[in-house]
Amino acid sequence: MHKPQESVSANGGRVSDIVTEKYVVESEEAACHVQLACGARHCAFPLHGNGLCVRSTESPSHQFLILQGHHQPITAMAFGNTAATPVMCSASQDRVVVWDLEECRENVLQGLIPRGTVVGTLLGKVLCLRWSPDDRAVAVCAGNKILLLGVENPSVLAELEGHLGPVTAVEFCPWQANTVISVSEDRSFKVWDCCTGSLVYTSPVLTAYPLLSLFINAASRQLVTGCADGQLWVFSLAERHHYRRVTCVDLSKKRASFSARRVRAGLCCWPDESHLPSPLGPEQERADAAFPVLTLAPCDLALILDSGCEFVSSENTNCVWIGSSAGLFVLNLASFELEAVLHYKDFGNLSVHVAGWCAMMSETVSRKALCLLASMFGKKIALLEINLAALLASQRSPGAGQRLSVLASSCVLPTSPLYFGIDEKKSTKPAGQKRSAARSSVQDRPLVFHSEVRSSGYTSAPHSTMFSPKTNIKNEGKRSSKCKNSFKWEEYALEDPLPTKLGRQVAAAPRPAAVCCVQYSGDGRWLACGLANHLSLVFDASLTGTPAVFSGHDGAVHSICWSHDRRWLLSAAQDRTLRVWSVRRRELTLFLGKDMFSKSIQSAQFYYMDGFILLSSGSEFQLLKYHIDTCKDEIKRYKQKSWSKPVFRLSMTGGVDVTSLSAVNDFYSHVVLTAGRNRTVEVFDLNVGCSAAVIAEAHSRPVHQICQNKGSSFVTQRSQAYNLFLTCAVGDGLRLWDLRTLRCERQFEGHPNRCYPCGAAFSPCGRFVACGAEDRHAYVYEMGSSTFSHRLAGHTDTVTGVAFSPSAPQILEAAASRGLGPSLGHQSQRHRYFLLVPGSDLPRSGDQDGHILWGHYADHR
Repeated sequence: MHKPQESVSANGGRVSDIVTEKYVVESEEAACHVQLACGARHCAFPLHGNGLCVRSTESPSHQFLILQGHHQPITAMAFGNTAATPVMCSASQDRVVVWDLEECRENVLQGLIPRGTVVGTLLGKVLCLRWSPDDRAVAVCAGNKILLLGVENPSVLAELEGHLGPVTAVEFCPWQANTVISVSEDRSFKVWDCCTGSLVYTSPVLTAYPLLSLFINAASRQLVTGCADGQLWVFSLAERHHYRRVTCVDLSKKRASFSARRVRAGLCCWPDESHLPSPLGPEQERADAAFPVLTLAPCDLALILDSGCEFVSSENTNCVWIGSSAGLFVLNLASFELEAVLHYKDFGNLSVHVAGWCAMMSETVSRKALCLLASMFGKKIALLEINLAALLASQRSPGAGQRLSVLASSCVLPTSPLYFGIDEKKSTKPAGQKRSAARSSVQDRPLVFHSEVRSSGYTSAPHSTMFSPKTNIKNEGKRSSKCKNSFKWEEYALEDPLPTKLGRQVAAAPRPAAVCCVQYSGDGRWLACGLANHLSLVFDASLTGTPAVFSGHDGAVHSICWSHDRRWLLSAAQDRTLRVWSVRRRELTLFLGKDMFSKSIQSAQFYYMDGFILLSSGSEFQLLKYHIDTCKDEIKRYKQKSWSKPVFRLSMTGGVDVTSLSAVNDFYSHVVLTAGRNRTVEVFDLNVGCSAAVIAEAHSRPVHQICQNKGSSFVTQRSQAYNLFLTCAVGDGLRLWDLRTLRCERQFEGHPNRCYPCGAAFSPCGRFVACGAEDRHAYVYEMGSSTFSHRLAGHTDTVTGVAFSPSAPQILEAAASRGLGPSLGHQSQRHRYFLLVPGSDLPRSGDQDGHILWGHYADHR
């Protein structure tokens, strides 16, 4: 047997800071389709066909350990899971051998021939080997079968049959040792019980290409499988999720989007990085190429957080290495976005540029990753050492060094457009109060000149004893039943479950009309909605009584907003008008006509603690200073005394139309978020009066809603939580962003949304996200999971929006024994409103039969 020809690479310059080729071995036979092994202490690969070569990764000075025991070419190998006693298994068509590496090395030092233990013979071509968590058994993928072979007493423990094609990968479930999951060329995965040898679950055909790799993430309870055309399928293994699909990731599209963001951000390219796409499109400089997913391995970004990497978020560090024929990728399993891309051709001094197979391993001590590559068209095998921190630093996301925040961290500058709103607001008293003030200035004197006649007392203040309260009655702070208030200012009980059960229904409109928007008042006592029949309605939160009707628009009301003091209601419609209503008087107080806007108003709201009106029209958003005067002049009763004037306007970068706009009104904030028709999200700092950051390629389609985590006065959140915001796009799900890092922290998948714009909302506690869907359901996600936790039924049409109640109405308090919890209200494309109340919280929604449903939660405990 010839010894391997080893060559050590000495990379210089910037490239060596990221990738180092530790050594290269050239074999007599190609190993392009052999399962290689790369562990924490050793790496292994076939040598000259039937030889097994093992080398230590900790001590490069150690010589190769060559093991002989196979008569036919080796097709698969794998290391055990126990680091204390390193073992490995190798397979060929003639036998499966288990090796004790420490014993083999001692035999070599003593001049003896190392020998292994044969645990199986004549099993056929083996494509994959995998050890059980306790290293007592080995799963062997031989043809269409999976054989579980015992190691201590060589025998066949179980034989799993059911696949229609060769099994390409198998994994043991980390939290259920008796569960085995396998993928095959029949394009499906199966779940087995290895104790009974029975089939637990089989998936439908996922794709038109064979499935090649498999990975189980214990932290997120997810299964990831990759196929030959570069797609990754993610499934949930959580209890009661029934192996539901979470998402499908197209590696080619993700790489193109990742490269486009780098180019738009102006990041410097390496000298030989000629493949990066131009802003016109990545397809113009390189032909489309598939990225077959050859291997999947864990990648924890938390390992490099201690090195001071500010570009890495500490919230979601759970990633996966993707080994392909053209390069390596790091995919975040929360956001399903690429964190880093490494192409072999970008490093000209590497020996392998196209890989036939690869194996990955992340080191916990050196914070580096090892990659063992086998050349596709040659006979070389190379071991690469990758500096993950340097790789991420060179490809950090745009704006990673900026630290934006929704919370105002500085005073308003004199040059800021917000400077007009820092003066104290002069509230205009109603006419009745002014007359009372005038009367109080009149002195108490006789109406006639005779001193015997005293004043009638109309202008004198009443005696206080007339209205003195009774203090001798002990009611323990409880009101009488006549004036009882059903709303108590209490905090949410965060441990309560979500509402899941529907109840009574109330008609919302006499005829079907689509519900375009819905929003609660800040105290949770009122619910406002805009309809397609040009009306705006305000319901009591308990959905009792007759709703207040506000009419006057000539188009569908698609934007509605409460003021912070809950006195005014703003509505914008497709007729290019904006109206501000007095909620108490149910009358119009401010009107902005068509002459002020050239295009339809997409979004409108109160801003800066009711100091301004913020709206978007066309390619710009405007900041309006306004004054509302409710005094009436009997002579000029039709003349509007309220006024507004624009104080600032700004356009998005590129002059694209604004599709959505969002800002916080519950506290002082300088940040305004906008979304454009070009699929970007832009952050504006109104204290400076300019754009602060741009998120390119936020979605594959234009964003139709931006939803911020605004919290509630009934619950306390961490200050960092207010920097989270959601973006929604048709056909591209929901994405959770962090304003501090401008990174997508999580992507929520599972709700069908392919045609209609369906909205989303945060719960006041910040633990949940709800959204509508086209399958007539509302979906609820937990912030720590990418798949939905609840699917709320009851609609007969598309659910286009959702709203959480910020408070805890007590109308059902007598029937519920639990405290306060999050409540969800959602509306569908028609006009039914569903109320889901877990004892005391509210939610809403709508449908074609025109009723409002009341509900409560079902206690599953």
